[in-house]
Amino acid sequence: MNCILLPASDIAPPYAQINSPVQIEHINKVLKLPVGATLKIGQLGGNLGTAVIDDMSPSNIQLREVQLDTPSPAKLEVTVILALPRPKVLRRLIMDMTALGVCHIILINSYRTQKSYWQSPLLMRLNEFVLEGLQQGVDTIAPRISLQKRFKPFVEDQLPSLITHDAIIAHPYSDLAFSQYLQLPVESISSARVQRPDVVCIGAEGGWVDYEIELLCKQGCKAVNIGPRILRTEAAVNVILGQWLI
Repeated sequence: MNCILLPASDIAPPYAQINSPVQIEHINKVLKLPVGATLKIGQLGGNLGTAVIDDMSPSNIQLREVQLDTPSPAKLEVTVILALPRPKVLRRLIMDMTALGVCHIILINSYRTQKSYWQSPLLMRLNEFVLEGLQQGVDTIAPRISLQKRFKPFVEDQLPSLITHDAIIAHPYSDLAFSQYLQLPVESISSARVQRPDVVCIGAEGGWVDYEIELLCKQGCKAVNIGPRILRTEAAVNVILGQWLI
């Protein structure tokens, strides 16, 4: 954690309190902060700032001199459409995309998504993973996350409204490299061309099947590769989204 995020109900400037066992343990065992130390905090959905530790107990930390005067960093103007991955990978992906500042995450069914993934109890813990990502990235604004269990209806009925400028599909066998795509002139993609696409479609392990790529392309998406290596989903997500941070 690079900051401690608190709900508005635990903040009453100039005072606040920390009740989360995970956050208390982090302050005690990782940060090793004593009473009187300054702590970086934030209000969920609000501003970032600092506070001074006033009192500590095993189940509660009292804060004083709370100052929340720093706006949250700007979100990345991108929607990530991600084929629902293996449960053990889901936590890392949600954390990473949240820390990077993605504004909208759509978890979608795909041919290579096993039905059992949709029954995973981890899907009930997405808010927990988002909080971890926000505290890692020093952000207070959570991404919007939606679940789409039907691929074809979503692509045909909802995807077009999400594409303001351009959309890409991560596909290792595409002839067009992402780096080449970013350098294409305006006329070859759309008259509203911006520097980067506003929708990114990334498959689960094994990628998208041909039918899915064809359907996505019919809605205006363009398939791109990110190099000759076949990467894991979490690596591909970070490589692509890293372009927004450059």
